[in-house]
Amino acid sequence: MKLTVVGGGSTYTPELVDGFARLRDTLPVGELVLVDPAQDRLELVGGLSRRIFARQGHPGRITTTTDLDAAVDGADAVLLQLRVGGQAARQQDETWPLECGCVGQETTGAGGLAKALRTVPVVLDIAERVRRANPHAWIIDFTNPVGIVTRALLRAGHKAVGLCNVAIGLQRKFAALLSLEPSGLHLDHVGLNHLTWETGVRLGGPEGEDVLPRLLADHGDTIAADLRLPRPLLDRLGVVPSYYLRYFYAHDEVVRELRTKPSRAAEVADMERRLLAMYADPALDEKPDLLARRGGAYYSEAAVDLAAALLGGGGTPYQVVNTYNDGTLPFLPDDAVVEVQAAVGTKGAAPLPVHPVDPLYAGLMAGVTAYEDLALEAALHGGRNRVFRALLSHPLIGQYGYAETLTDRLIAHNREHLAWA
Repeated sequence: MKLTVVGGGSTYTPELVDGFARLRDTLPVGELVLVDPAQDRLELVGGLSRRIFARQGHPGRITTTTDLDAAVDGADAVLLQLRVGGQAARQQDETWPLECGCVGQETTGAGGLAKALRTVPVVLDIAERVRRANPHAWIIDFTNPVGIVTRALLRAGHKAVGLCNVAIGLQRKFAALLSLEPSGLHLDHVGLNHLTWETGVRLGGPEGEDVLPRLLADHGDTIAADLRLPRPLLDRLGVVPSYYLRYFYAHDEVVRELRTKPSRAAEVADMERRLLAMYADPALDEKPDLLARRGGAYYSEAAVDLAAALLGGGGTPYQVVNTYNDGTLPFLPDDAVVEVQAAVGTKGAAPLPVHPVDPLYAGLMAGVTAYEDLALEAALHGGRNRVFRALLSHPLIGQYGYAETLTDRLIAHNREHLAWA
């Protein structure tokens, strides 16, 4: 089995490689190809990745290349984890929206739109080259904004599934609080990428006992602290929102905080410098503890599970993925991309039935879905007016004065990545 990681020079990659090594019985990788245009980073990451395989006795071969077409040739699955513009672009995404009084974040709001505009054309070009090399290959998208990028891939007819680590992270946290194995918990996970709620936490599977009320009663303070939301809010909602909902539920508070501390992009850039220095050490043959602070916790487990299921090797029966709605949430269009539990197999992801969704959440999902549709149109076709329309529609913006100013700043800061600008 050949797997290719596009963006293989990412400091995330050793987390992924460690998962491939540990879970080789679930996903027997014969060849793992890391492809990245940054040759210097690629060699450091590739060297550590080979040492991780060797330490854990994995028989597979790891190769590195800057040649995308060679990398995807004959691949059974291609994982996308690229960042167009690097951390420098992320720093901009997190900065200029704050100047207008809006959240500066790389996956939502104006910064998220900027990332989508930079990313979608690049991903679609990669996907076409994958299709030419092997039309049967699966594309697993971990590249943000996952919902918009996955929708672009599916609309273009690619065999693609989107992946995020929020659900698996919450599953692990809840299992620890309840002193259970993670495999014994099934989440009623509902929403869009980075706009999700856990409306149930079930023992054993989709029809199991819902222990969410007990979880909130006994551990609500801990959960609220992790989410940086007030405990009384969780009690009133009766669900667990993802931590991205804080941008919506406490927008002005978050803006004030972001204006008074270094950006997350600056923190990550510093961590990346330190990680790459560690990766250069030929004695290092395991992922360093610092990597856990980089983000992407449990990404490897989720990726292995998903790839194994798509390629026919097993994986867990139900997984949280990003895929077409197809009637799962009746208040959204069928071609919206939702993030829900699904049965995953060689034919793709089939969402499980979802319990009726409270209008409090359904309304926000519908609004963000409309934004994502407009954002994709702007990413595919360009134009200042399309960018303005997407920004005006976003629930975190919604005022024409903000949308006008943000449109100008988005284009100014991203001109080198926008073919139409």
